[in-house]
Amino acid sequence: MAITKTYSAQLIGLRMEIITIEIDISNGLHSFSIVGLGDRAIDEAKDRISAAIKNSGYISPKQKNQKVTISLAPADMRKEGPSFDLAMALAYVSAAEHLELDAERKLFLGELSLDGSVRKVSGILPILCQAKKHGFTTAFIPRDNSTEASLVQDMTLYAISSMRDIIDHCVHAKHLKPLIHAVIPENEETQTYEPDMAHIRGNETAKRGLEIAMAGAHNIIMCGPPGTGKTMLAKSARSILPRLSYEQAVEVTGIHSAARMLGSELITHPPFRAPHHTASYPSIIGGGSFPKPGEITLAHRGVLYLDELPEFDRDVLEALRQPLEDRIITISRARGTLTFPAQCMLIASMNPCPCGLGKDAGCTCSERVIACYRQRLSKPIMDRIDIWISVAKIDYNRLAASHYEAERSETIRSRIISARTRQVNRFHAHDRHIYYNSEMGAEDIEKYVQIDESARNILRISAEKLSLSGRAFHRVIKVAQTIADLAGKDCVEKEFVLEALQYRENI
Repeated sequence: MAITKTYSAQLIGLRMEIITIEIDISNGLHSFSIVGLGDRAIDEAKDRISAAIKNSGYISPKQKNQKVTISLAPADMRKEGPSFDLAMALAYVSAAEHLELDAERKLFLGELSLDGSVRKVSGILPILCQAKKHGFTTAFIPRDNSTEASLVQDMTLYAISSMRDIIDHCVHAKHLKPLIHAVIPENEETQTYEPDMAHIRGNETAKRGLEIAMAGAHNIIMCGPPGTGKTMLAKSARSILPRLSYEQAVEVTGIHSAARMLGSELITHPPFRAPHHTASYPSIIGGGSFPKPGEITLAHRGVLYLDELPEFDRDVLEALRQPLEDRIITISRARGTLTFPAQCMLIASMNPCPCGLGKDAGCTCSERVIACYRQRLSKPIMDRIDIWISVAKIDYNRLAASHYEAERSETIRSRIISARTRQVNRFHAHDRHIYYNSEMGAEDIEKYVQIDESARNILRISAEKLSLSGRAFHRVIKVAQTIADLAGKDCVEKEFVLEALQYRENI
């Protein structure tokens, strides 16, 4: 019998690899083997495939005296997961039953149940997005994956419920309808998130700092006693963030799909990740024997919130240095090196001292104890924070007032959308893949940021007095540019620089 080929794929990190499935059937005593460095799930696929073929109306491979060899190529690459089941079963049916299966430039993905139905698999979206670059024009996917797959453009997709659906389609007994591609509306969403900014009474300086941070995707830390509203402020950040663009939604949804954390809906709003301070190094940074995305990657294009920042493991905090600067994280293991995106905003909160009260509330911590507590955050980490906010004690008069007027998140979000639109237009006009001010490098600042002379003088004098590093100096300029964007100005003026500098006084 001739060798039959089908094609499937797997993710290594977020990178797709095409897997060619070859099957050879020859006469002899019964044997069924799968070669090609497969894991336990692939070895167990022999039983799933045999039962699915039998329950789809064909003779099971286990009922024939024949030698069946299935090869997963390339042979030197480790394969894992059940997503090759469908492609292997179709290759067998095509070879054993002499069905004409045109598999060229077609991708088959899905786990088989014993009754022949096709189950959902992870990582469909990044696989399909990259498959187009390899010349594949058609893909057959599980129906439960159709929501995320619908984001893929310029590719014919068929959502199937069972293996029999594909066979009937190939022999022209029944024609499947292609999946309709999803359209993400460009208008601002009507969905709201709690808490709303209007629910936070007082702390206007903190709210202003949070608005600037969200407008330019800057890192921000809030320091204040317990109960002053730091956590509520951080959670309210989600209510003022604009929805993701189409490209960003595809990117973020793909990451969560690969990490097996995607629900039944597409991710169209920036993710908000808030790991506990006891979280391990691999869970935050990513890793494992087969490296998976960590929290900093799951927060890509969104917010990573670290509450009680000094309580996190020192190794975890120091590992954040490189991704906070480069916006990517590279994980090296004996089996290879993988790079994950990590373009996220860091929102952190901390107490002023170990007891949390602060000097104005009867703190009894010694200067040495406070210094040791603050030293849990190294200077390189603090240097990567753009905005440092002191969250003051609660104003009880405002808290107890029967009526309190404050801006709603919707109003603040509209200003942030306008500021971000200015940034996108500024950068994309020069064909640069930059979305926000925080992503600018030193040469980008020289190219895009206009600073008047009085503002330059303030910058020069303040940098000397505050002993700003080169990195901190540039971060002040980027924050000042965001403030200018919120004000609708093209040039960074003196008042914008002064406001940006006040957010570094506590560092």
